[in-house]
Amino acid sequence: MSRRYDCAADPMERTRGIAEAVSAVRRGELIVLPTDTVYGVGADAFTPAAVTALLDAKGRGRDAPPPVLVGSVRAATALVEDLGTYGQDLIDEFWPGALTIVCRANRNLVWDLGDTKGTVAVRMPMHDLAVELLKETGPLAVSSANLSGRPAARSADEAEKMLGDAVSVYLDGGPAGLGEASTIIDLTGPIPRLLRAGAISEDKIRAVVGVLLTDDNEREDEREDEDHDERKDDAREPSVSLEKPAVSGEKPAGTASGEVAETGAESDAKSGADKPAEEAGDSAGPSLRKDGAK
Repeated sequence: MSRRYDCAADPMERTRGIAEAVSAVRRGELIVLPTDTVYGVGADAFTPAAVTALLDAKGRGRDAPPPVLVGSVRAATALVEDLGTYGQDLIDEFWPGALTIVCRANRNLVWDLGDTKGTVAVRMPMHDLAVELLKETGPLAVSSANLSGRPAARSADEAEKMLGDAVSVYLDGGPAGLGEASTIIDLTGPIPRLLRAGAISEDKIRAVVGVLLTDDNEREDEREDEDHDERKDDAREPSVSLEKPAVSGEKPAGTASGEVAETGAESDAKSGADKPAEEAGDSAGPSLRKDGAK
C-alpha cells in the first residue's frame, strides 16, 4: 500500500517523508516527487529492476529510457564521458533549472536505463525538496508522473490517480512549479540539437551556444536534398534529337526521285564487295552527361 507525506505544510512530515522515500529507493521501489517543472516518478538509476518497474508503471517500453535527476553538478559530470563544447556553459547558465542535457554516458557505469544508445539525459532541478532527496539517494531515473499518453501530473493527487499502488511513497510538495516540461538539448554532436522544446526558450539557448539545430533545420535540409535530387535527375535525362536518322538504303535528303548520289570512292568499293550495312558511329546512342555534384 502506498504512503503519502505532506512535505509542503508540515516540517516533521517532510523529514519523515524524505526518510521513507530514501528507504523505498534503496529497496528498489518507486517514489513520486515534486520538481520545478512537473511531478516525477523516480527509481534508483543503478537498479535495473527498479527502472523496468518505472517504465512498466507508465506503460512505456525500453525505447523510451528515462532521464536522470541529480542533486549536484558534480554528480552529473560523473555520469557522462564529457560535456562537449557547450555543456558547461549551459549548466552554468541554466542549472539548477528546467534544462535537460543529453551526453555520452560514462562507459564505466554499470546500469541499464533502456535503449539509450550509449547516452544519458541529465538534469538538476530547481526544487529544494527534490534536491534534498537526490543528495540522499544519489542519481534517480525520473520520468513525468503519468501514464504514457496522458498529461504530466502537476500535483501529488494527479500522480496518485494515474499510478496508484505502483508507487510506494508519494511526496506532496504542493503544485508543481512551472507545469511545463524541461527543454532537452542533445550535446552528443558538434552542434547542439533541440530534442524537445520546453520551459527554457530556444532564444535563451541560442544566446549561450550560438547555433542550435531544430526540426525546422532538418525539414529545410530534406527539402534542399529533394531539390538537389530533382536537378540531378534532370541532368541525367538524355537530349533527344528530333531529326530522323538516316537508314541504310534510304534516299539521302535532297536527292531527286530515282537518282542515286554516288562518289567515286563508293563506285570503286562496289566493284569488289557490297558496302557494309553499318558504318562506325551509326549505332552510337546519345551522349549522356552525368552530373557529378553531390
